[in-house]
Amino acid sequence: MKTLRMTFAASAVVAAAIGLAQAPASAESKFACAPGDTYIMNVMVSAHPYWVPVYEGFKQAAEAMGCEVVFSGTPDYDITKQIASFEQDLVKQPKGILLHPMQADPFIEPINRAIESGVAIVTFAADSPNSKRVSYITSDNLAEAKYAAEELAGLLGGKGEYAVLENPGQSNHDLRVTAFIDYLGKNYPDMKLVGRQASNQDSNKAYQATLAMIQANPNLGALWIPEAGSAEGAVAAKLEAKSNVIIMHADVTPTTLEHIKAGNIHKALNPNQGIQGYVGFLATFLAAHPELIDPFNDYKRSGFNPGGIPFIDNGFAVITKDNADDFDLNVYMEGR
Repeated sequence: MKTLRMTFAASAVVAAAIGLAQAPASAESKFACAPGDTYIMNVMVSAHPYWVPVYEGFKQAAEAMGCEVVFSGTPDYDITKQIASFEQDLVKQPKGILLHPMQADPFIEPINRAIESGVAIVTFAADSPNSKRVSYITSDNLAEAKYAAEELAGLLGGKGEYAVLENPGQSNHDLRVTAFIDYLGKNYPDMKLVGRQASNQDSNKAYQATLAMIQANPNLGALWIPEAGSAEGAVAAKLEAKSNVIIMHADVTPTTLEHIKAGNIHKALNPNQGIQGYVGFLATFLAAHPELIDPFNDYKRSGFNPGGIPFIDNGFAVITKDNADDFDLNVYMEGR
């Protein structure tokens, strides 16, 4: 069966499901949970502010359909601990789990075993593509990388020195970095990569790495970072060194938002987190209820879950000085 790539904006199927989810769930509706049906969202570094709007979207969809939800995961950046938390979630026998796998390959066996036990698994923001997970929801990391590359190359007039921080092993972060470097190499040959350091979402490591790259490369013009935690350390190094390096990063935290407002960070590319959680719940619900769908394909012969949508693009927003106030997490959470 050919892989289907679906964008959120163009998907009539997903739009129809959203319409059903927005209507109050009733006893007659098949798009509703039975009493006690529970869906779990499992993440790593569970205190990170990124998850807050995602879980809010997850809850919004679940509440509209009368479903119960649980936020789970580990506070640590530790693959072993996240897998252990996932195993504990399975003991609760949920209908489905929306999972952000810290690393792809270590989660293959746990995901496959969960699906074999009857628990629907959908991944978001990071993937385990070689597992049997039913769907994957994320922003288009290639589009993010291209946008960042065009923006930074444009600001530097198509030539100059740039560097990246990275978080090896997490699929979405890897793609944001490798695609960025590849795009500049193919389209802007006068842009020179002079630094590539692993900060692993650690602001202290990012601070040290950025300071070292600025000192070693006094003409460093731009820095691309695939996540916001490292951007916090990078901007601190930039300010200490009194450097003019242009910083762009993906995701956002309250700290980086303030630096965008102050002009210390140029822009951030932020996935539409609420949409990611909302559509993530719908995809997990559909994965758990394949009996609701009778698609025009060979799913019965192949054993393919008819609720499977290999890729849903939740889109991303560009955060600048002008719209930064719209991304204030405290304001967003007021009254919730």
